[in-house]
Amino acid sequence: MNHAQPKLPTLKLWLDGAELEVELATTPRQIATGMMFRKNLAETEGMLFVFAIPHRTAFYMRNTTLPLSCAYIDPGGVIRELHDLQPLNETPVEAASDQIQFVLEVRQGWFQRHRVAVGTLVRTQRGALAETFFPAR
Repeated sequence: MNHAQPKLPTLKLWLDGAELEVELATTPRQIATGMMFRKNLAETEGMLFVFAIPHRTAFYMRNTTLPLSCAYIDPGGVIRELHDLQPLNETPVEAASDQIQFVLEVRQGWFQRHRVAVGTLVRTQRGALAETFFPAR
């Protein structure tokens, strides 16, 4: 792959008082491609990666020139870890926990600028992330 994937379906997220419009990466191909080859990302935009089961994830920046920050989020929608990702750095940033089911990527520094910290609950108009994506559980 040598080009950005088309814009994915979006959803609004709320992180305390901050609001984001995020693209949803839900298929293996969408997740693997992520933000590769993207040229811009607005302050109010991001990408939410949704995994079928919790696991110890690791993200890296192959073919990604935008400086990003990411949140590793547990099944309950609580941010467990925050990391800055450096453009084109392919060294995986591994989660400390094996309980990560969602990853949120935003412009680098977004979490600090909006005072979003570890422990923050991420919500949608339908409630918690688990309720939104896995309502039958």
